[in-house]
Amino acid sequence: MSTIYDAWHTGAPSEVFGSPIVQFALLLILSAAARLTVLRTTPLKLVNNLLFLSVLTFVLLSNGIRPYLADTKPEDLSWRIFTGVAKAVWWMAAALVLVSFVRIFLILERKPRDGRLLQDVVVGVVYLGAGLSIIGDVFGVPVGTLIATSGVFAIVLGLALQSTLNDVFSGITLNLGRPYSVGDWVALDDGIEGRVIETNWRSTHLLTATNDLTIVPNSTMAKRRLTNLTSPDRVHGTTVSLRLLATHRPSTIEQIMREVLLSSNVVLKVPPPSVGIVAVDADAVEVELSFRVAGIDLATQAKNEIFDLAFRHTKAAGLRLASHPGSIRIVSSEDTSVLATDEGGARRLIDALPLFATLTDDEKASLASGMNRLTFKQGKLLAFQESVMDSLMILRSGVAVVEKVGANGPIEIRRLAPGDFFGERGVLMGAPEPGNVRTLTQVVAYEARKDLVAAVMGERASLADELGQVLSRRLEMEKHLFDDHAVIEAHHPSTLSARIRHFFELQNGAGQHREIDAVDR
Repeated sequence: MSTIYDAWHTGAPSEVFGSPIVQFALLLILSAAARLTVLRTTPLKLVNNLLFLSVLTFVLLSNGIRPYLADTKPEDLSWRIFTGVAKAVWWMAAALVLVSFVRIFLILERKPRDGRLLQDVVVGVVYLGAGLSIIGDVFGVPVGTLIATSGVFAIVLGLALQSTLNDVFSGITLNLGRPYSVGDWVALDDGIEGRVIETNWRSTHLLTATNDLTIVPNSTMAKRRLTNLTSPDRVHGTTVSLRLLATHRPSTIEQIMREVLLSSNVVLKVPPPSVGIVAVDADAVEVELSFRVAGIDLATQAKNEIFDLAFRHTKAAGLRLASHPGSIRIVSSEDTSVLATDEGGARRLIDALPLFATLTDDEKASLASGMNRLTFKQGKLLAFQESVMDSLMILRSGVAVVEKVGANGPIEIRRLAPGDFFGERGVLMGAPEPGNVRTLTQVVAYEARKDLVAAVMGERASLADELGQVLSRRLEMEKHLFDDHAVIEAHHPSTLSARIRHFFELQNGAGQHREIDAVDR
């Protein structure tokens, strides 16, 4: 060190810059400055690391310093410190070169997260090797003895941290295998089910359907049988089982169940749903409806809709749901007569509709007597888009679809099942239909003409409120299909009820005295 100081003050700068210590310091400063200012990408960093390693190797070898061998010459303390630092920097520079190669060339296509994890593991091995080389070649410590000593320590530590290490290595396995990812909905064989919101080295966090956070150790996730409910795609399949009285042939029941699936607005049409006859005995026919929905979050909604549609279709077809095996049920003669005949079909249809629940028996009878029973073949157009209907059509059986025809083809608005109706826009407000109404199966419908509906509303003005609620729900569902917002403006239920009252020239108090009288009676 004193030689450098003396050479600088005696005016011999060539001797100063010829010193390996000065050359090493300048090389470190230049490399660090380049890395901090202009080198932002991994390829440029690789070039810088290669250049730094090459120049450093030349500087060390030209001064008799071999970085890959331990220094056995007895030198002064300052020189031993310098050579030790220089050798350690040389090994770290070699490690940086290997790490840059790993970051650039070790890539797993289409799996960036898995590739990053593999890169981290390899980089860790490289740095570990560099550290052991520094210990052996710089400090002259026997690496074999150190590994043996650390091995005993590792065994003791591993036994103490067995559970934690098990979770960590299971986490590595799960991250490499990728059986699930954040956002997937998974189910374990012990009943735990939820959406993955976080994964780490220690555990997996699941958000259950009840909005509870369940933390499952990775060792448990690795040991359990796991079902990913959202892989390979978000489409989720589910089934619904039903038991029906054996009053009809199984093929007839199968066809009715297919109409149930066909009339659903939630069930996906591709792949097509299926119906299977599971069992037949003297009392009942058991069927299983298999279908798929766009996501697992729609599974409950789809099941609820299927149960409702199954009830409506079976009732319309004269079928009855069966009790569980072993239970006792008494079937009255009235029930069997209802199954066998279609007399009074309009009245039974009115009784089953919540829309007409506020009507009295006399008003229901008057409405039923004025309705016409119509039958339509499959593929028949019942109403045209933009047409104004003068009749309220209520489906008795079968399935129909409402489609809006646009420049890009037809867009399905909704499907109609027994108990559903259409034409209320034209009858109640003189508004056009939002789309074509087409039958998907043979359809039986009852027609209530405008003058008949007006007569009933004259007696029961509260019916306008019920129809306003129905129209409001339908317009809310359909508003994303219309470019012209004027078509659906003022779709609040109270506003629609007011428009219906105005259209039929009803006062808010009209019919109120009749309702009171009916209650008194």
